[in-house]
Amino acid sequence: MSKEHSRYRWFVVAVFFFFMLLHQTDKLMIGSLQVQISDDFGIDNTQWGLVNSGALIVATILYPIWGYLYDRFARAKLLSLASFIWGATTWLNAIARNFGVFLVTRASTGIDDSSYPGLYTLVADYFGPNLRGKVYGLLQLAQPIGYLIGMILALMVAPMIGGWRSVFFITGGLGLVIAIFIYFGVKEMPRGKAEPEFEQMAEMQTFKFSWEEAKQIFKKKTMWFIFLQGFAGVFPWNVITYFFFAYLERERGYDANSILFTMAPVILILASGYFVGGALGDFAFKRTRKGRIIVSSIGVLMGAVFITLALNTPIEARAQFFVFMCLTAIFMPLSSANVIATVYDVTVPEVRSTAQATEYFVENAGAAFAPILTGLIADAIDLKTAILLICTVAWGLCFFFYLGAIFTIDKDTKDLRHQMAERAKSM
Repeated sequence: MSKEHSRYRWFVVAVFFFFMLLHQTDKLMIGSLQVQISDDFGIDNTQWGLVNSGALIVATILYPIWGYLYDRFARAKLLSLASFIWGATTWLNAIARNFGVFLVTRASTGIDDSSYPGLYTLVADYFGPNLRGKVYGLLQLAQPIGYLIGMILALMVAPMIGGWRSVFFITGGLGLVIAIFIYFGVKEMPRGKAEPEFEQMAEMQTFKFSWEEAKQIFKKKTMWFIFLQGFAGVFPWNVITYFFFAYLERERGYDANSILFTMAPVILILASGYFVGGALGDFAFKRTRKGRIIVSSIGVLMGAVFITLALNTPIEARAQFFVFMCLTAIFMPLSSANVIATVYDVTVPEVRSTAQATEYFVENAGAAFAPILTGLIADAIDLKTAILLICTVAWGLCFFFYLGAIFTIDKDTKDLRHQMAERAKSM
């Protein structure tokens, strides 16, 4: 690999990092704005859950479409289009003047939320299997940092510049700027270029999407366990993203400053967990093909334990609550980068966007209803019960699904390497 190519691929990572950082800021800060927006439109927890579920449902429907397009056409140009859509729909959401219009325009922001499979598969063609976990972990730092930036914009900046609509105009405008950067700055890479069998080849065959290879995705036993854990695993993330700030304010009595100084360190720890999880997964993967799955299973199990301890901490014991939330944040993201890398460890390059999009489709098919379910439980009982019940049940299921994948990952990974070796010989 030339030094120029090595430097350029990190430039691509930097562009994608800022795309994800600003996109996640735009997407996730709505959780911090729950009280402001709810008071503005006069809505309850159930209606708030419907607002967030709307965007998730739209994203879910579009995942297979985005995945197919990414496997057929230039991924960089499609990512530029996704960034443009992000900016435009956020602006539409900002000008809504009644709840009905706000609900519809918020749902439209889900169009670009399903665009990530192309980003991850393009990165997979710049970096080989032994580095992907770290790179994905690095990219996924953007999600919690974006959450933190969104929290600062919502709690500190919005009141100073005219409210939540003003910050939506800012983040939407940044989406349009990033679209230009991606369109002119990111080059397409041949699918499969970074696979070990092809990495040293100056010229290689272009692998094109085929329905036959797409069907093979569903014949990989590991993928079925990945689908199942994905269905359950996103429930806690959506619950925490869209309801945790209201829980702190309404049920634990935190003011805006207390929320910021409690959650900012927690989110920074959470951010580090993405990279740590990816690095641990790469380290373990080099020693056993089960490595990424083992790291992931530990993450969900310990996350369930520590969030239970945190939410059952007495309200007056703020220091103890903070410690348990920090411990939860260490383990929550350990599986994230490893799940993406595992999908690419068992699927061929030309259908990886489709495989990733299918996994996200399954995730969101269930998780799209997590905000509604949380709102219903919260209105019937309280937010603590809703958050705790959904998180512990979902992560417990994920742990058992990962145990299943431990028994299938070796064969599926070996089969892919054999298939890549056969292709390399035929070139």
